[in-house]
Amino acid sequence: MTELHADAVRTLRSWSGSDPGQDRLRLDYLDHLADRPDGMWRACLPAHITASAVVVDPSADRVLLTLHPKVGRWLQMGGHCEPGDATLAAAALREATEESGITGLELLTLDGAAVPVKLDRHQVRCTGKDRPENTHLDVQYVALAPAGARELISEESLDLRWFDYDQLPELTDGSVRELVALARKLTEGR
Repeated sequence: MTELHADAVRTLRSWSGSDPGQDRLRLDYLDHLADRPDGMWRACLPAHITASAVVVDPSADRVLLTLHPKVGRWLQMGGHCEPGDATLAAAALREATEESGITGLELLTLDGAAVPVKLDRHQVRCTGKDRPENTHLDVQYVALAPAGARELISEESLDLRWFDYDQLPELTDGSVRELVALARKLTEGR
């Protein structure tokens, strides 16, 4: 078991979901990790843990979304864990920084520690469009951007754009809309 695997287990054991559906997902993620020592890695099929963060600038009431080239939808920043990631929070912050081009991002904390705000299980074809779907067990955080932060698009995105909380693009699914609403609520007054 790796340090990252152990951190994921600790993080999920100590986190409590906002509703019974989130708690069921948390228990499913923990079962996955108990069954799969390789459960953090992209090569673990049919499912693996991923980490993401929705980037918000509370001072301007806006959220940064990426137009994902494989999915064709506006999403939060995120992706696969890598061997250099010591924690799930570190993986989420790395992904958010790489994909947004913004330095100085900070994850939202509770009692001084970065904590997930939501879990989301979704089907993807990360092993190739001609390959069977697999499942991302996504652990989602909120990343706070410095006031007035400017994004820099990476090769992992077709587009990268700030949106007002109330004006999310049409190609944004319900899960992302829920995550943005939760981030907005958790960062009000910052």
